[in-house]
Amino acid sequence: MFEVKFPYGKFGRQIGESHRDEVEMKKILAVIPARAGSKGIPKKNTRMMAGKPLIGYAIENALNSKWITDIAVSTDAEEVKAVAAKYNVEIIDRPAYLCEDDVTLDSVVFHTYSIMKQTKDYDIIITLQPTSPLLKVETLDAAIQAHIEKGLDTTIAVVNKPHLAWGKEQGVIVPLYEKRVNRQYLPPHYSETGAFLITNSRFVTEQNRFGNKVSVFEMSENESIDIDNRQDWVLAEAELSKKKIIFRVDGYKEIGLGHVYRVLQIAYNLTEHEVLFVLNSKSDLGINKISNSFFKYEIINSDEEIIDIVKRENAQILVNDILDTQKEYMELIKETGIRVVNFEDLGEGRLYADAVINALYETEEEKNVYCGEKYYCVRDEFILYNEKKFNEKVNNVLIVFGGTDPENLTMKTIEAIEKTGYKEIEYTCILGMGYGDESPLMEKIKNMDYNIQILRNVSNIAEYMYKADIAISSQGRTMYELACMRVPTIVIAQNRREQAHIFGDIANGFINLGLGTEIDEKTIAETLLWLIKSDVMRKNLYNRMKNKNLMQGISRVKKIILGE
Repeated sequence: MFEVKFPYGKFGRQIGESHRDEVEMKKILAVIPARAGSKGIPKKNTRMMAGKPLIGYAIENALNSKWITDIAVSTDAEEVKAVAAKYNVEIIDRPAYLCEDDVTLDSVVFHTYSIMKQTKDYDIIITLQPTSPLLKVETLDAAIQAHIEKGLDTTIAVVNKPHLAWGKEQGVIVPLYEKRVNRQYLPPHYSETGAFLITNSRFVTEQNRFGNKVSVFEMSENESIDIDNRQDWVLAEAELSKKKIIFRVDGYKEIGLGHVYRVLQIAYNLTEHEVLFVLNSKSDLGINKISNSFFKYEIINSDEEIIDIVKRENAQILVNDILDTQKEYMELIKETGIRVVNFEDLGEGRLYADAVINALYETEEEKNVYCGEKYYCVRDEFILYNEKKFNEKVNNVLIVFGGTDPENLTMKTIEAIEKTGYKEIEYTCILGMGYGDESPLMEKIKNMDYNIQILRNVSNIAEYMYKADIAISSQGRTMYELACMRVPTIVIAQNRREQAHIFGDIANGFINLGLGTEIDEKTIAETLLWLIKSDVMRKNLYNRMKNKNLMQGISRVKKIILGE
């Protein structure tokens, strides 16, 4: 059952609201024509679209309008009458002769107006089509106000779609333009949307609704969708079901860019929704990454500012990817009524979230907490690769310690490689965008007689993982990507929190050396040399990774965020 709401009171008069006298004095009738016959989509006008009968959108726009004084639904359908009755608007029985396919709206509107004017004189008649559910009341009101202030006789709702068009003259295809230019330089090309037609009442007859002074009111392409077929229905319902989602995320040297990469991947999979990123001003690396990704973002200086953004944007979902949250912060957010989903949250604030996703941890069972590898969000680039075959001979070792490498484990690993004395293979070292000054690393390599390639900010790290026979990595999100590519890996944790990521275990194909600050280069060197020479062990690790299925995590996480 759908819910009827009148946010401005019946017929849009909000108490205490003052309007322009000229507009206020006008008596305006909205006529909503809705006959029973609809061959393209049976019972179209009363079918539920995003939880509401299609005609309900037109009726609510009229009810919530600042200017419309009366509403009449013209119909021959009992189900339409039932819906209109719920809204307490006038219902005009449409006679059979006005329900034929060849009958124009002119005569239908005139019939309704003729009945309604018996009890009230109207200055303006608005034809409001029930097949434009994306029309906003603000757009309708702006059109009404412009119509009156400009002294127009008739105003038509249009959408501007300039295109390089072609026509036919005497059987020959000819261009309908003088010069081929980009779309933004073409002259306006207005198409009627059918959403509304505003006309002064004296011009409404059985054959006409147009006066002498006619103008158009331009709508957005989004609002102009007119439900004529099933494709239109699907598009409109998807738009009406769209949610506004805010991602609160940070990325700077101390915490790396893993959080930013994760929420970006999720956002790429939420194309049907509207996304806004919010970052703290100290998140220099994260701001740069989001900016280059062309998503909308805002910068804040305190967590309290997120409350104002949630309210201003009228957002439905807030996703926190900022590690542990505090009780006070979460209480403030929950007061707004928004759905809140937190990532990797082990703080007391997690108890106030609608859902907590801890893909990197296995915590105690709690309500609405989703833990473990099956919730890891693999980036699209890793899904595109075919199954990697095991290589008995090691040709390439990949060194990758995330976006920032705060403990400079890259340098420690390069020093360990030097201690192996093993020069017969290629070493590929990838530095993240937040690594810092690479000159000491380059100077070190220059003095080594090893085949070591240093790369920075690579656009497709999956390609290098696919080529690698062994990897040395930190114990964060990168190890999941290496597991997807089935690369036997030595993991070294950057910090205690990262060390708690239990996926980096022998059972999942990893040799775990523990905390990077507590191991020396000799240990790394001996482990690497042993793994290079032990094809049996590498094959064992490869097979353990092969048994992991991490590709469905993004779809699971998406459903949790949307509350599906």
